[in-house]
Amino acid sequence: MTPLMLMVVAGAGIALLLFLVLKYKFQPFVALMLVSIIVALVAGVKPADLVATIEGGMGKTLGHIAIIIALGAMIGRIIELSGGAEALARTLINRFGNKRTPLALTVAGFMVGIPVFFEVGVIILMPLAYGVARAARKPLMIFALPMCAALLAVHAFLPPHPGAVAAASQLGADLGRVLMLGIPIVAVLCVIGYFVAGRMTRKTYPMTDDIRAEVYGPHVTNEDLEAWARNDYSNVREATESRTLGAEESASSLASKLPPAPAPGFGLIIALILLPIVLILLGTLATTMLPATSTLRAVLTVLGAPLVALLIDTLLCAWLLGSRRGWSRTQVSDVIGSALPGVAMVILIAGAGGVFGKVLVDTGIGAVVSEALRNTGLPVLALGFLLTLLLRAVQGSTTVALVTTAGILSPLIATLDLSANHLALLCLAMGGGGLAMSHINDAGYWMFTKLAGLNVADGLRTWTVLVTLLGTLGFVITLLLWPFV
Repeated sequence: MTPLMLMVVAGAGIALLLFLVLKYKFQPFVALMLVSIIVALVAGVKPADLVATIEGGMGKTLGHIAIIIALGAMIGRIIELSGGAEALARTLINRFGNKRTPLALTVAGFMVGIPVFFEVGVIILMPLAYGVARAARKPLMIFALPMCAALLAVHAFLPPHPGAVAAASQLGADLGRVLMLGIPIVAVLCVIGYFVAGRMTRKTYPMTDDIRAEVYGPHVTNEDLEAWARNDYSNVREATESRTLGAEESASSLASKLPPAPAPGFGLIIALILLPIVLILLGTLATTMLPATSTLRAVLTVLGAPLVALLIDTLLCAWLLGSRRGWSRTQVSDVIGSALPGVAMVILIAGAGGVFGKVLVDTGIGAVVSEALRNTGLPVLALGFLLTLLLRAVQGSTTVALVTTAGILSPLIATLDLSANHLALLCLAMGGGGLAMSHINDAGYWMFTKLAGLNVADGLRTWTVLVTLLGTLGFVITLLLWPFV
């Protein structure tokens, strides 16, 4: 098949994928698998070799990322059901003080977002934002917008979140370096998001009646919110003394069966969040700074392997947040197991992305696309960012956008001889594309706008503009760092 025909097949395959997901609402895993099979057969893979191609792509991808995503979800689930995430946020609110409560919630979003998925983080932290807004008599958006933007930034950029892990796996990037470069970048983006959101929320946005009544009571009007926006903060700390938004009602049935216990300490939660990150970073540094014969290097290499670091942290979370606080062994097991249904489909989507990438390579499409991308003259960082941004904009899922872009770029990357740090920056540039353009086809957009009580137009003016700005700035930062790493 000629290079032109291979390009046509590739373009038609991606168009079919988007058509199935957007028009017919196919589950992304099913759509990716179906398109991979069709593209493979049309591009010349022998029927007898089809199964081997699919299993090769799935096995190679899942062999690296499935354990990491699953263990990360388990850690997040234990921290969530133990009350650790909420305790962390409350402590930050108290320590930052009344006038800096939005910043405290932004920091909470950044820290809680590392171990838990975006959707879970929003459900955990939004009740606190409701309570603070009610006690401070301030519009909810002042607190919710920067906090949720921080949660999504962590989700798009950093392991162990599935898109970042899958992209790093397909491109051959080291997760330790992704974390080492990504954590400071995301921290900067969260701070910028806090200030930009502060400017945006100088305007008061009308809230839907149901959410306004739930947060402030049935007698508060949008005109009242506009008046409150002009007043000083007051009584913010009162909102951190009790659960809000009917959090008891929103708790899962599993959480209600756990024995009552005091909330975990702030320092303990911070330590458990940081432990796997520190181990992974130490493992990465050991391989570059210690001699190959060093015993310490061997030990740190094992402990710093992402799956080992996360496994250690999972066991410590189970003991310190579970068994030591009165959970039975069965309850600990149930809590850990409850994390898996929520990530099973995410893992399969990442694996299907690996299949699509394998098909592109085995059919020769990858080489043709690689050459075409090279001929555009665009830097590889720009290609990664723009492709991810485009796919994110048209189909909505950050994870699907990242794994699909990684599959398209992997043949090109194999020809460029990039350093380990450059591969990590490429993954982060793609994360910027995955953060941007959250709009009406993204479940995260609807979750935020519904819980914040915004209409569609105001959601686009605030949420979509903010995350797109932060995603673009994330790409710009990777571009500026590129010559120096």
